[in-house]
Amino acid sequence: MMAYILENVIGVLALNEKGEIIAYKLFDRKVEKIAENILKLEKGQLIDQISQLVEELRNKKYSTIVVEDENLARSIAAANEGIEVLVKPGNKIACKFREEKETYASILGVGKEEYRRLTYLVALEVTRRKVRKAAEKRDLFIAQAISAVDEVTKTINLFASRIREWYGLHFPEMDDIIEDHETYVRLVYEIGKRENYTKENLKEFDLPEGVKRRLIEVAGKSMGASITEFDLQAMRSLARLTLDLIEVKASLHEYIDEAMKEVAPNIRGLVGPLLGARLIALAGGLSKLATLPASTIQVLGAEKALFRALRTGGKPPKHGVIFQHPEIHRAPRWQRGKIARALAAKLAIAARIDAFTGEYKAEELKEELEKRIKEIKTLYAKPPVRKAPTPSKPRKKYRKKKKKRRR
Repeated sequence: MMAYILENVIGVLALNEKGEIIAYKLFDRKVEKIAENILKLEKGQLIDQISQLVEELRNKKYSTIVVEDENLARSIAAANEGIEVLVKPGNKIACKFREEKETYASILGVGKEEYRRLTYLVALEVTRRKVRKAAEKRDLFIAQAISAVDEVTKTINLFASRIREWYGLHFPEMDDIIEDHETYVRLVYEIGKRENYTKENLKEFDLPEGVKRRLIEVAGKSMGASITEFDLQAMRSLARLTLDLIEVKASLHEYIDEAMKEVAPNIRGLVGPLLGARLIALAGGLSKLATLPASTIQVLGAEKALFRALRTGGKPPKHGVIFQHPEIHRAPRWQRGKIARALAAKLAIAARIDAFTGEYKAEELKEELEKRIKEIKTLYAKPPVRKAPTPSKPRKKYRKKKKKRRR
């Protein structure tokens, strides 16, 4: 005999081939407990009510059980030897049950209003738990952190440019001597007026001796305007804010590095924490990155160029954000596309390992990548010879035929 097992918010039911209830096990009327059971059943896990129901069916001489979920069928078959378990998603008994679920609920003593209220509360609880689980994924935290790094970097560059222009009114020569933003801002904050650029004051700064001598020399004969302590105080407050942002950026780098060790160690080992985090952010998460083909990973971050090429028929981009990898941007132009393809292929493998197995194989992948890059640099050491453009055929001149006059 064959029995169909179906789950619902009120419990699990067994129906015969006519759609009649032959056995059932009801859940406790606690919303949290029902939601927990439903989530377990969605994953194909065995719950107590299913085990008790199968045992009762066995005692009633039912030898075949039909369920809709493959994983649940596997769990029932593993726990109950001698019972045949079939998988028939969307079978006619299940469809009939869903069409008349309120009638079945009333047979089991649950009224329509009570059934609808319970369904609403359980659906709300299941959704809440799924959303919470999705938000708890660490890869989404990493994606937010790398976006924060980009925004902080943009703000630092904006503030540093403003300080250079502002302080340049007082000491314009320093703009050409100090190129690093952090050093420039620190000099403005700690030394202040150009009269204070002395050997003793510059002792604590990690600058070459030649640069220090030049700063002292040009400070003595600068053509900048004089400033008061009141003006300098405003500049110092902006410089302090910029230095704080630089510290925040450094702490974010440390956070991403530590988080990537836990979430995506293979991607981190292959391309570093920042580039790996950027790829996860562009893909929308580690699981989504793991499902992308290597050709898509290769152009992640170059979507505008890709769609422009598709629209206009031009050449598609050879690389997206992975251009930041030193092996690509330091390579000659004609080798970059091939190296980008090799790197994207290894990144696709690394993402799948991180998402599905968790093993650490970054060193093996890195070794294979380095071997392939060496081959590319040997095989394509010289730029390809461009074919000379073939001369176009002269166009035939068509003469307009004169119309014959009718006589």
